[in-house]
Amino acid sequence: MTPPQAVGSPTPSSPRADDPAPTAARPEPSRAQIRRWRRHLAEERMEARTYRSLAERRTGEERDVLLRLAEAERRHEEYWLALLGDRALPAPRPRLSARLSAWLAQMFGTIFILAMAQRSEQHTAYDADDDATAQMAADEHIHGEVVRGLTARSRETLAGTFRAAVFGANDGLVSNLALILGVAATGMGAQYVLASGLAGLLAGALSMAAGEWVSVTSQRELLDASIPDPEAHQAVPSLDVDANELALVFRARGETPEEADAHAARVFQQVATPARTDSGVIAVRAALGEGAACARGADEQIGTPMRAAASSFCFFALGALLPLAPYLVGLTGMTAVLVAAGLVGLALLGTGGVVGVLSGQAPMPRAIRQLLIGYGAAAVTSLLGHLFGVVVG
Repeated sequence: MTPPQAVGSPTPSSPRADDPAPTAARPEPSRAQIRRWRRHLAEERMEARTYRSLAERRTGEERDVLLRLAEAERRHEEYWLALLGDRALPAPRPRLSARLSAWLAQMFGTIFILAMAQRSEQHTAYDADDDATAQMAADEHIHGEVVRGLTARSRETLAGTFRAAVFGANDGLVSNLALILGVAATGMGAQYVLASGLAGLLAGALSMAAGEWVSVTSQRELLDASIPDPEAHQAVPSLDVDANELALVFRARGETPEEADAHAARVFQQVATPARTDSGVIAVRAALGEGAACARGADEQIGTPMRAAASSFCFFALGALLPLAPYLVGLTGMTAVLVAAGLVGLALLGTGGVVGVLSGQAPMPRAIRQLLIGYGAAAVTSLLGHLFGVVVG
């Protein structure tokens, strides 16, 4: 989190590193500088509003952290206001891309807002702007780490179901588009293409759901095998201290022989002290249960089998339904093929962009990557359909 001295307001007697130099000491700014300053001002205001809005949805420590971030952005806003003077009016608006990103984040929920904020902070323009202070640039990078911490829990909770949803949607989009293009390329009539697409939708959705259920169930069973025995601590007081087999537990978990012996000795000392019996039991439980927290964390990331299966089924079906849409409304021939390809292309751009946003990365490269992969698979299938085409009467 931003250090207190970097978050609180400066006092008149202690000038800050990000206070602008006196106006008289600065040359007249160019029009390009003014435009850039106004853009920075608008974006700082937008970020401050975003953090305040998020703070209203939070309580406790998270709320305090978000309000402090908003205060830091307000301080940056004051810096640009001081540089601009009267040129700050009329109030500038953020770039269209920034406004669109903010609107999408508001539409899709808190984790999207935080993910967009993280990317904005980490890819600050202040690094390459001579008019911004080094402290302001440092503030933005630290803010990015603060926001990363706030989003970590949400990303872990979302990861399992989100993976199944994205994988299901993309598989449905690509596989059914490829199937439809391949079948259409053989010269089959629209009714056969539609029947093939519906069969592919149902078969694929059921297969994806079953696969996800088996996959997640297997992962959870493997994790359960790694969770320490809850009753193992009861055997510790009866162990032979000289043989010290407790140290083997710690060595098996990655400690060096010296560290394991010292760790076991501390546990035995607590168990052997009558006045500390309760604390000794707690220490043993904590020592033998160190792996449980990791198992629970990984369990959160994997999710539940039913949730993963349902998510995969639904999103595969939605994705597979999209290339069928033109046939369902009565389109045929090349028109239906082009409309299906266009709809799937837009959906692939959307899913790729969403993955980029949630991972705190630039959405456009991920969107383009998703589009190229999907169209590449569909093109290969269509080519095979042309090579082995038959006309069904």
